[in-house]
Amino acid sequence: MLSINIEYSWERFSADYQLAIAPGMTTLLGASGEGKSTLLHLLGGFLSGQGELSFQGQSLLALPAYQRPITTLFQSDNLFPQLTVWQNVAIGLNASLALSAEQKQRVIWALEKTQLQDKAERFPQALSGGQAQRVAIARALVRKKPILLLDEPFSALDPALREEMLQLVAKVTEEYDLTTLLVSHLPQEALLVGGRVVLIEKGKVAAHESVDVLQQPQKIAAFAEYFGHNRGL
Repeated sequence: MLSINIEYSWERFSADYQLAIAPGMTTLLGASGEGKSTLLHLLGGFLSGQGELSFQGQSLLALPAYQRPITTLFQSDNLFPQLTVWQNVAIGLNASLALSAEQKQRVIWALEKTQLQDKAERFPQALSGGQAQRVAIARALVRKKPILLLDEPFSALDPALREEMLQLVAKVTEEYDLTTLLVSHLPQEALLVGGRVVLIEKGKVAAHESVDVLQQPQKIAAFAEYFGHNRGL
């Protein structure tokens, strides 16, 4: 269980996040500027907040980003253009790229899971958008961290590729019992990946429900209001 009780303030924005997240897929919904990405940055250690943050009983808030059991995928795939696909995945294990035999097997495993084994020697500029995002996912997988944070990493992809990437993340989350948080503006993405959905408003958790609530949002006041203000989503 990922337990969150964090306060954060910056200029005119203040947030107070309080929720507990079980393993599986959780989608963070909310309008722009409401604090979805801020929550992910606090969890990942890229912003400093006050309060409590723990995972399976271990306190995380005092740990720097690199020591937390967390991998974050941002909107950019963050691939190194001078490195091959293999090297871009391997660097998730060791910045020097000097891997043990066991680590090399983990890279092979991650490439197979993301169907990139035949692209191992290619450079990022030779990849399609979807392939580049799969490299980023492979690098996340190879680290074998139990928490995966997705800050709209597929937003620039066309709808078909975006759906493919979301299905891959949902499959990997289930197979390896990950705790995955996905930031999205699209309720249909939450329905696609399943699990639970959290509505963020003004830096707070307005609702935390099964994703099934999106089929009949009028039953929960916060979701009814969200959908009423976002009919185009």
